[in-house]
Amino acid sequence: MLFRSAPVAVPATIPGVVQKTALAVTFAVAGGIGGAALVKAVPAAMIGIMLGSMVVTLVTYFAIWRNPARAAWGAPLYAVAQGASMGALALVLDAALASRGISALGGLGLQAFVITLAITAGMLIAYRAGLIRPTATFVAVVSTLTIGVAIAGLVAFLLSFFGIHIPGFGVTEAMQGGKGAWIGIGINVLILVLASMWLVIDFGAIESAIATRVGKEYEWYFAFALMVTLVWIYLEALKLAFRLAMAQDRR
Repeated sequence: MLFRSAPVAVPATIPGVVQKTALAVTFAVAGGIGGAALVKAVPAAMIGIMLGSMVVTLVTYFAIWRNPARAAWGAPLYAVAQGASMGALALVLDAALASRGISALGGLGLQAFVITLAITAGMLIAYRAGLIRPTATFVAVVSTLTIGVAIAGLVAFLLSFFGIHIPGFGVTEAMQGGKGAWIGIGINVLILVLASMWLVIDFGAIESAIATRVGKEYEWYFAFALMVTLVWIYLEALKLAFRLAMAQDRR
């Protein structure tokens, strides 16, 4: 996305982006609570929530891609939809642990939320301290690795229809235990680190865009970009928390 440097009446600010992102996170948490409550009351709603979340994600992506100003409604909608799907997934994984007599302290959803907050704070501190900078090489490497992970994930998804499960991309092999489960934990950690690197890229892009004095309407756009990364980090953190909990199963 190229940002125009033409004069604007009200420019975007870092505090404004922080405020919009905080609101989006709040919407996601509310969506998560609602999604979990709905699936708990009506288990069959899980499929509807996942499909609905997928549709909303595609709609918001294309809408915002064509017009960043649409992020004002797209970002909150995306946050609620993704929050609902993550909340529902966390509930299902908690139930899977309970069926094996395993209890996750505070629930997997809360654990993943704490991990996501810790990673976000850590990456922000590292970025502000200049320990990690989104150089051209950094962005190129992270982007290439992300494409590789996406392709591997797609292959893993297709193979799952034939009963073949690749460690690290799904959670089925974690239920089976053994060496594959531990390999999955290792791959999961690496993907979580990769997802975290996108925060540095986001921070750099936001800081650079604001320095050009883009309009205030871009604050929601930046919040949307951060939410996409945060949702990915949360998903990987949720999967990791589940895998680590399953590692306690001695059966």
